[in-house]
Amino acid sequence: MSRILVVEDEPAISDFVVRGLREHGFAAAAVTNGAAALHHAATGEFDLLLLDIGLPDRDGFSVIRQLRASRNDIPVVVLSARDSVTDTVKGLEIGADDYVCKPFRFEELLARIRLRLRDARMSSGMLMRNGELVLDLRTRRAYVDGRTVELTTREFLLAELFFRRPGEVISREELLSHVWGYDFDPGSNVVDVYIRYLRRKIGAEHIETVRGVGYRLVRR
Repeated sequence: MSRILVVEDEPAISDFVVRGLREHGFAAAAVTNGAAALHHAATGEFDLLLLDIGLPDRDGFSVIRQLRASRNDIPVVVLSARDSVTDTVKGLEIGADDYVCKPFRFEELLARIRLRLRDARMSSGMLMRNGELVLDLRTRRAYVDGRTVELTTREFLLAELFFRRPGEVISREELLSHVWGYDFDPGSNVVDVYIRYLRRKIGAEHIETVRGVGYRLVRR
C-alpha cells in the first residue's frame, strides 16, 4: 500500500483529499506546514508528497528546494491555487514531479499520483546503495554523502561490479575481463590504476585491497 503525505493548511481540502485517497486504497496522512513536511519526508515512511505552495511557515517551493538539496528524491506533486505559468514552471524546474492547480478534479489528481508512484518504482530499481554510497545506473553517476561524483565509463563499470557484490573479494583478472575484455593483457596494471582513480572519487576507505587476490567493496 502506497503512503502519501498531504501537506495542506486548509482543513476542508486536506480532509477531502485524505478521505479520497484512503477510499482508493492509499494510506494517507496530513500535516499543515513545511517544517512537518520536511520532518516526515526525511523518515522515509512516505512514498509521495502532495504539497501546497501557500503554507503558513514557508512556501512549498522552499520545501522542494530543501528536499532536493538533501538528495531526498521522494516524488512531489504540487497542489496549489497558484496557477500561473511562471509558478508552474518554477515548481517543475526546482524539482517537483508534477503540478496540479486548484480547483481540481479528484480523478485527475488520482491519475497524476498513480503515474508518479509508478515512475518512482521504476526509478528506484536503478539505484544501488551501500551505506552512504549510491550508484545511479541510469545517469552513471555516484553519490557520496549526497555529493555528486562523475565517473568515466571504466570507473562506472568497476563500481557497478563492486556494488553488485559488496563484501566479496573480486580478483584483478575478473575485474580486467569485466571492464576491458578477455583479450586485454593480463599482465597490465590498468586495474590497479583505475582502482586508484575510483578511490579518489568515492573515498579510499570504501575499497579494500586483499593482497595477492584482488579488491572488495566494504559492505556498509
